[in-house]
Amino acid sequence: MTEELAPHTFLQSVEAMADEAPVEGFSLLQIIDRLNERAFGAALFILALPCCIPFLYGVPQIVSLPMMVLSGQMVAGRKEPWLPEKFAQRMIDKKGLTRTAKGGRKWFGWLEKIARPRLTFLMGKRGERVIGLFLVFFCASILVPLPSTNTVPGIGVAIVAFGLMARDGILVIVGSIIGTAWITTLLALIFLGVRTLTGG
Repeated sequence: MTEELAPHTFLQSVEAMADEAPVEGFSLLQIIDRLNERAFGAALFILALPCCIPFLYGVPQIVSLPMMVLSGQMVAGRKEPWLPEKFAQRMIDKKGLTRTAKGGRKWFGWLEKIARPRLTFLMGKRGERVIGLFLVFFCASILVPLPSTNTVPGIGVAIVAFGLMARDGILVIVGSIIGTAWITTLLALIFLGVRTLTGG
């Protein structure tokens, strides 16, 4: 009996997982385990994918806090990602996983073609801690209760995470610029809103 070939790329693994998922889907812990990854880049990328999809509600709110937890672990210098039981058992159903896989292919298929090891010194111990700090703020902004506010920071996190997986410092920088621009815009809007309300 001939064994079925395993998927060759990370996005193919995500697509295969969505195809195999039962109706109730998988927990976040099961998702990370099924992808057989123990790296922060992979865990953050799969969690960030739903946040990148416009008008996908519910799933971004499920994954945003676990993303912050993982980013905080990078800041702390932890070697492997770990999720507290409360977050690890959160479920994403088959519909959400399918949309995530399709969105990942649609929006980030191009990353697989261009990603390669570049500026790898950025992924050293100190570099990863700094990257993790940026990611904490990007992930926190996903929680802002405004329509579609998850999309831009989600894209920033996903590109940074893919850069970490591929050890591509260029992608890490690009994703960080997108996330930082979003945070700056968000803070400016909040500042203007407060001034307007206070008559300043």
